[in-house]
Amino acid sequence: MPKKRYSHAINEALHEEMARDPKIILFGEDVEFDFFPELSGLSAAFGRDRVRDTPICEATIAGMAVGAAAGGYRVIAFMMFANFIYTGFDAIANQMAKLRLMTGGQINLPITVLAFYGGGASSAAQHSDSPHPLLMNLGGIEVLVPATPADAKGLLKSAIRSDRPTFFFEALGLMATSGEVPGADYTVPLGRAEIVQSGTDVTLLSIGSTLCATQNAAQTLASEGVSAEVIDVRSLVPLDEETILRSIAKTGRLVAADEARAR
Repeated sequence: MPKKRYSHAINEALHEEMARDPKIILFGEDVEFDFFPELSGLSAAFGRDRVRDTPICEATIAGMAVGAAAGGYRVIAFMMFANFIYTGFDAIANQMAKLRLMTGGQINLPITVLAFYGGGASSAAQHSDSPHPLLMNLGGIEVLVPATPADAKGLLKSAIRSDRPTFFFEALGLMATSGEVPGADYTVPLGRAEIVQSGTDVTLLSIGSTLCATQNAAQTLASEGVSAEVIDVRSLVPLDEETILRSIAKTGRLVAADEARAR
C-alpha cells in the first residue's frame, strides 16, 4: 500500500466522495483556496456551485449546514479550528443534534463537520482546544478522532455517507505524519476501536492524537516487564464499549490518554 500524509488522505477522501455523489456540497471559511492541503484542488474540480466560501461567521456555517441537509444535500461544513465550534453552538446543540429526533426520524441531517483540534502546531490558545467532550454529551451527533492516515480516509468516507451529523476532528499534531493507505475505495465503520497492540497487564486507551505517545509508553513499559494493550478508540460516538470492556476484563487496569481537559 502507498504511504500518504494524514492531510493528503483526507483530501483524497473528499475528492473521491464528491466525485461519487453530486449532492455533496462543501462550504466554510477559505475553502475556495488551496490554503489547507485537505481542501487542495476541490474548488477547481467541482466549481463554486459545490465548493463555496462563507462569511467568517460560524453561526452562519452551522445554520446553513442544517438547512441545506434538511433540504436534501449532503453537507461538508469546514469549521477550520475546533475552537470556532463554540460560536456556532446554538445551531449545533439545538438543531443539528436534535432535529432528527424531534421529527421522529422524518428529517435526516447528513452533515460532516471538519475541524482541526489539539496542540502541536503552535496555533495558540484560541486555536488548540479539544472540545469533543462537549459534543459527546449532546446526543444525536457522531464524533470521530482518527489517528492514522488510513483511518482518516476510511472514517471520513463513512462520515460523509452517514445520514447523521458527524464531527470529524483532524489532529493538528498529526497533519504531517504518514502511513499506509489502501488504494481501493474503502470505509472504516463507525463505532469500532482497533487493538493496535495486545497485552495482558494494562489497557492503554488512545484517543485521537495521543496514539504515538501511547505506543511509546507501551514500549517503555515493555522494557520494564509490563505488557500493555494499546487500543485506538477512533470513534468516540458511537463508542466501541465491547472492545474496551473486554480488554479491561483481561488486564484489570485502564489508562486513557486524551488531549481534552480532565475537568
